[in-house]
Order: sequence, then C-alpha cells, then structure tokens
Amino acid sequence: MSTTIADVVVIGAGIAGASVAAALAQTQKVIVLEREAFPGMHSTGRSAALFSEIYGSVPIRALSRASRNFLYSPPEGFVDAPIVRPRGAMHIASAAQLARLEAFCALPDVAPAIRRLTAAEASAQCSVLRGDYVAAAAVETGSADVDVDVLHQGWLRQVKARGGELVVNAEVVRLSRQGSGWLVETPDIQIEAKVVINAAGAWADVIARLAGVRTVGLQPNRRTALIVAAPDGSNSDEWPMVIDVDEQFYFRPDAGALLLSPGDETPSEPCDAQPDEWDIATAVDRVQTATTLEVHRIRRSWAGLRSFVADRSPVVGFAPDAPGFFWLAGQGGYGIQTAPAMGALACALVLGEPAPDDLVRFGVSAYDLRPDRFTESLATAQRD
Repeated sequence: MSTTIADVVVIGAGIAGASVAAALAQTQKVIVLEREAFPGMHSTGRSAALFSEIYGSVPIRALSRASRNFLYSPPEGFVDAPIVRPRGAMHIASAAQLARLEAFCALPDVAPAIRRLTAAEASAQCSVLRGDYVAAAAVETGSADVDVDVLHQGWLRQVKARGGELVVNAEVVRLSRQGSGWLVETPDIQIEAKVVINAAGAWADVIARLAGVRTVGLQPNRRTALIVAAPDGSNSDEWPMVIDVDEQFYFRPDAGALLLSPGDETPSEPCDAQPDEWDIATAVDRVQTATTLEVHRIRRSWAGLRSFVADRSPVVGFAPDAPGFFWLAGQGGYGIQTAPAMGALACALVLGEPAPDDLVRFGVSAYDLRPDRFTESLATAQRD
C-alpha cells in the first residue's frame, strides 16, 4: 500500500470537517476522510437547521453570533443560492413554566434579541396554539431557516477548488504516531500528516481511543423528528418555529408540512440512528396538548445523534496528551449554525494563530472550548 503525504488529515466530512478543511486548504495540503459513501449522512443531514443566536450554552451563543454575517452574506462565489431564509423562533411557556421563561429572557445576551409576547400575540403568529395552554411567549425575530445542503456543499466545493481531496468510503482503521506526525490508515490508503483533525461527530471518542488519546466523555444522544400534514387552509409556511421553553417539544413549517420533535435526548452508541415509536408518539402527544393540531398520519420520521460533553459546549483544540491531534467535536445540535465561526477558529488554532478578532469581538473564546478543561476539572475533583 502506497503512502500519501499531507499537512492535515480531517476525519469526518460533515459540516464541521468541511468548514475547517476549506479554510485550511488555502495554505495546507488537506485530505478529508469520510467513512460513509457520501458526506453529511449522519448529524449534518438530519438537522432541524435553525439559526438562532439565543439557543445553546454561552459559548454556543457566541459562536452563533460570530457566524451570522457569513450565513447571511457569504463570500463571493461561495454559493449560488441563499443559505438562510428568515423565520422567527417563538419560545412558549405554560403557566407552570413562566418562571423558566422569565429567567431565559433575562439572560444578558438573550434579552436584546427577543420580543415578549402575550398569549394572544403568540396565537396571532401561530394560529394553532391553544389559548388555555400558552401563558406567554418570547420571539426571536433574527432567527432563520438554514439550507444545510447549500452551506455544506459550498465548503466541499472550496476544499476541491483549493486543492484539497475528499475520500469517501474511507473508515479510519488505524491511527498511530509517526515521527513528529501521524500515520492514518484506511482499508485502501495510508496517509502521513503533521496534524489529524478529529471531526468524526458521534464517533469522535472512538477515533481518540484508536489513536491512544484521552477521550473527552462525548455522549451521543438520539433526537427524533417527524413530518406531518399542516392544517388545511392554514398559513403555516408563515408561522415561526415554536419551541417549548424547556425544549420538551418543538415544531416548525417544512415545505408545506410541519416538522415535529419531542426534543428527546436518549443516550446512544455511535450509530446510524433510527426513530423510536415511543418518541414519535411522545412528539405527537406533546404538540397536540399545546395546539389544536390533529395528527392522523406520520408522513416520514427519522432520528439523528446530537453529541455533547459534560458542559454541553464544543471541544476545539489540540489534545494535551497527543501533539498534532486536534479535537473538533461536541457540537451537539448546534453544529450547523456555528460552523462558520467554528471552522475559522479551528483553522487559526491548527496554524498556531490566535482566535480571529472578528470572532473575539462576539465573545468567542478558545479558552472556553479547550480540550484540557476536562483534565483540569478531574484534577480539581480529585484534590477535593
């Protein structure tokens, strides 16, 4: 088997791997390895794809704010269709959830981005909401639907145009130190590289173990989604995305129909996730409780994996115990909306540069995302 030489090998061609590969390919020889027959088969291709600046942990919200300009005004020639389409995101609360809604709306970086709504105002924006269920709401008007395929393919085209290479059906079977770099092996090829970027999504800890690198405690969680009919004669395409403030369910317009989810987070092994009938029934029950919708048939259902570490923020940076092994993992359900900033940050760190100023001014901190934060937490716990 012949050996190929590269500067950087990216493991995983989903949205995270594609974004950092495109950025690095401007100055580095980059090879992207994808274990499936096509990129984006798992989490990237199964996302509900909402851009929201108030969704997720504090670091996630900062990464989202820093990604807005790219998504709304992409670089010349990057895409030939809009990446985003404006759509409000309405967080609703029952009487029992009002304190939770108040706390959410009071967050310093949430308050400026939302408008408070009475129950009547919420129903005016989404006519199926039950007046006896919704006590209050808050709507984010700067949110948007994201065309994931347009965004993802834009980066994959850039990788190719900049001299990078994408290899599919290329599962990494061996990963070992080779001098000052790494030897990456698949059943068909082997590559020597200075840097390996672990952008393997739900399989990121699997890749770390293969390399003999300390894992970060990544936990994949299954999330279920389904498509049902919108009410006859409704203006459902104009509705906002509706999100329970405790994220026990959400629904949104989807090409003339409605996408529903129970907001489930069922721990799973890395796999080709499949929907569970109980979760489908739970989604229908929760949405029907909050609305006047009557679901008679499920048109389609699927599931994806959202992978988190303990603090629910991404892991971006070089492993403290393995020179040249770079983590780009733990995006949870926020990988699409944060990808522009995450890819730019990862590129800078791989090249030994500081975080770009245009990310820092939005509150993005490489320190908050560093892989060794877990080692430090463990050491503190052991001392205590």
